[in-house]
Amino acid sequence: MIQSGWLAQGKEVAAFEDALCEFLGLPAGHAVAVSSGTAALFLALWVLGAKGKPVGLPVYACSALRNAIAMAGGEEILLDTGKGTPNIDLAQATSSKAEIIIAPHMFGIPMDLSEAGDKQLIEDCAQSLGAKVGGRRTGLQGKVGIYSFYATKMMTSGGQGGMLVSHDKSLVDAVRDYREFDCRHDRHRRFNFQMTDMQAAVGRVQLKRLPGFIERRAAIFKIYQEAGLNLLDAPVNAAGFEPVRYRAVIRTYRQGEILTALAENGVRAIVPIEDWELLGDGADYPHAWDMTKTTVSLPVFPALTDEQAVNIAACVKGLA
Repeated sequence: MIQSGWLAQGKEVAAFEDALCEFLGLPAGHAVAVSSGTAALFLALWVLGAKGKPVGLPVYACSALRNAIAMAGGEEILLDTGKGTPNIDLAQATSSKAEIIIAPHMFGIPMDLSEAGDKQLIEDCAQSLGAKVGGRRTGLQGKVGIYSFYATKMMTSGGQGGMLVSHDKSLVDAVRDYREFDCRHDRHRRFNFQMTDMQAAVGRVQLKRLPGFIERRAAIFKIYQEAGLNLLDAPVNAAGFEPVRYRAVIRTYRQGEILTALAENGVRAIVPIEDWELLGDGADYPHAWDMTKTTVSLPVFPALTDEQAVNIAACVKGLA
């Protein structure tokens, strides 16, 4: 690719788009590669006509969701998580005045969105690439699915990157047109959200390795499970649910002690979303607030060894 002399958006980007379509089970041409997951989210909102409309989003989520809504001109409607889950309370979402709902599959734990009713659904798969609901990959339940290829996600396209997919080819084509900002013979508003061929080349290689990444993360997660740690997971015995282990998050009322003990043993663990990171006042969203106070995210990256995972589990088990 470098020897070709073409580094900007080109054939590699198109090939990466089609490779992701094949992975997801979509026809070729139903994906658009963009500069980031946030760009993909903004474009999803734009193509669904979010300007001036109420858009539902979880209070327990990345600030990129709020930023994308503001950029698209939508009116945010903050929603709580379900009890005991990091995912959005879908019943609350569907009964709200939101016309569009952004539903992230938090930590790689997929959720069934079939009861979204007549809401326009944006499936945020930034943390769930490869997960399944009802035997289908996440990203295919709503009007639009978006993915992030940031450095810490399930796979990367060289540090940044994103993708938008849809069953509706007209939506995909509209987003593709928005991305192609230069040398156009009309005055329609567009913007440079392009991915480079260099990023796409990295992304294609990473996508081929994704099944291995998923398998390795699952093996580490299993070590924690077998140690008896209280891990957040998909519903027990939920047919057709296949999580990916983007995070290994435990529930505990000894959050501070566990973080301190792990740090003293050279292990970096975090609270996945702190109370100050909530997108609204925690007092108004009790389930999300509870998540901020009772969760610790343990290392689950593919390069972690079995021995390291066993030692982490032992350290946590002594306190949890």
